[in-house]
Amino acid sequence: MLSPYNDEYFMRQALLEARKAYDLDEVPVGAVVVANNKIIARAHNLTQKLNDVTAHAEIQAITAAAEFLGAKYLSGCTLYVTLEPCVMCAGALYWAQIDKVVFATRDEKRGAGRISEPIYHPKTLVTNGLLSHESASLLKNFFAKKRS
Repeated sequence: MLSPYNDEYFMRQALLEARKAYDLDEVPVGAVVVANNKIIARAHNLTQKLNDVTAHAEIQAITAAAEFLGAKYLSGCTLYVTLEPCVMCAGALYWAQIDKVVFATRDEKRGAGRISEPIYHPKTLVTNGLLSHESASLLKNFFAKKRS
């Protein structure tokens, strides 16, 4: 029997976190960390609420996952995040030695992918595009609301 838990399921969970951020008037980015087909951490942007520029969804998720595991390294874990990690978050993911990063939509302005040197850990697999339209729509709606 096939498991109902797959990349799309976990990215949809990250989108639920992004909607929580949207509802809090935070940039709508959400993340989940998965180990052994189980979500061990959920997070969304909290930079406004915490008055902390480092309170990105990825950083919140890394911290929660490390606490859950009782270890600083996230070996065997996958991060699902609705927006491409920035350089700061990619650096934190490097140090956490996470196995895999799956992001929905690219961040053309601040995403780690625009850096010429690879910033993720050499053993980290990075994929993108999963539910990109849903993530991009949420972000576009958020910023359109801010401009009006």
